[in-house]
Amino acid sequence: MPIFRNWGVRKSNSLKTVALAACAVLPLLSAACARADESPRALPAPVLDNSRMGATETAVLSGGCFWGMQGVFEHVKGVRQVLAGYSGGQKNTAQYEQVSTGDTGHAESVQITFDPKQVTYGQILKVYFSVASDPTELNRQGPDSGTQYRSDIFAANDAQKRIADAYITQLEKAHAFASPIVTRVDRLTAFYPAEGYHQDYLIHNPDSLYIVINDQPKIGNLKRIYPALYNDRPVMVASLHS
Repeated sequence: MPIFRNWGVRKSNSLKTVALAACAVLPLLSAACARADESPRALPAPVLDNSRMGATETAVLSGGCFWGMQGVFEHVKGVRQVLAGYSGGQKNTAQYEQVSTGDTGHAESVQITFDPKQVTYGQILKVYFSVASDPTELNRQGPDSGTQYRSDIFAANDAQKRIADAYITQLEKAHAFASPIVTRVDRLTAFYPAEGYHQDYLIHNPDSLYIVINDQPKIGNLKRIYPALYNDRPVMVASLHS
């Protein structure tokens, strides 16, 4: 279980604990704790996107702590379910304590099940790049540092890989970000749901200091920047683990 849970500090590494303590105790250091995407802006729609036909699809993305990623996409219209979990490593190391070492190959990820008739894969990526994470941070997001927090798109098929690669190229050519995009596009091999206490963590712990500082602003930005994609009532994980 996370340590200092009432403060919103998770057990991952000492750097994170120190960073969050600084944010809590020394408000004047808030600039150092702020995310690079704290004032995000709307991004252009992907030129290449999937059709709005077919049944539900899934997207697996990583970009920092999965609490915030899950919280954002649970508010996107057309999304049916968002699971927090792990991707990029082996099944036998898909446990929080092991993933937190940064040595398993896993990244904290979310599996997004969505209705393509309401929201496309490209629109999911647009929210991912502009609101949910900062694609210019290498192996970190905000106060979270390590390869388990990397920016990574796990493409489930050839179509998703083409869309992701094309969108990154499109954003780079448009100079959408001041720094280079470091987001990886990897083939999805497996997704492993995280422990039950991680599911809907943002919803269950809205006053957690970590959530307030790092994640609640993302949901506000989603509502402000993409009101047509914003769903005021988040979809929740009904039950997964005991």
